[in-house]
Amino acid sequence: MQEKLAKIKLLLLDVDGVLTDGRITYDNCGNELKSFDVKDGHGLKMLQRAGIRVGIITGRSSEVVQRRAKELGIDILYQGALRKLDPYQEILSEQGLTDEQVAYVGDDVVDLPVLRRVGFSVTVADAVPDVSPYVDFVTLRAGGRGAVREVCDLLLRASGKWDELTERYFGTDIKD
Repeated sequence: MQEKLAKIKLLLLDVDGVLTDGRITYDNCGNELKSFDVKDGHGLKMLQRAGIRVGIITGRSSEVVQRRAKELGIDILYQGALRKLDPYQEILSEQGLTDEQVAYVGDDVVDLPVLRRVGFSVTVADAVPDVSPYVDFVTLRAGGRGAVREVCDLLLRASGKWDELTERYFGTDIKD
């Protein structure tokens, strides 16, 4: 697993069920509401500081997702992607990457075509059961509840940048 993780240059994410808990709430005015875990966001920012790019491929389209991506500095964003393999291949071409350099986190069967191609595939603890046989790693945490942070921490440790990026929080006496 460490060998696969060390090659990753780009982390791609699904949204509903991965960055969120999968619930979609509408208020009385028809506005869509989603909740994102701040720990996931901090993990994504640390990944970016380590030089690992982050992108989103989601089947739905939502202004909330657009806003969250902008807030996190994520400029690789594909919404309304019913066939996720199409934007995935476009991203590979645009970024000049190979499958082995990409990690993907998904939670449902629609994610399988990408999960089966990438160098490191992940699903969340509460994913659809049919997905887990096809991935390299299943998080301990549920989607929208810190699962993405788990993946970020794995990638940061494998890249050798964990200590450097967390030194300002722990000080110089870092112990694993």
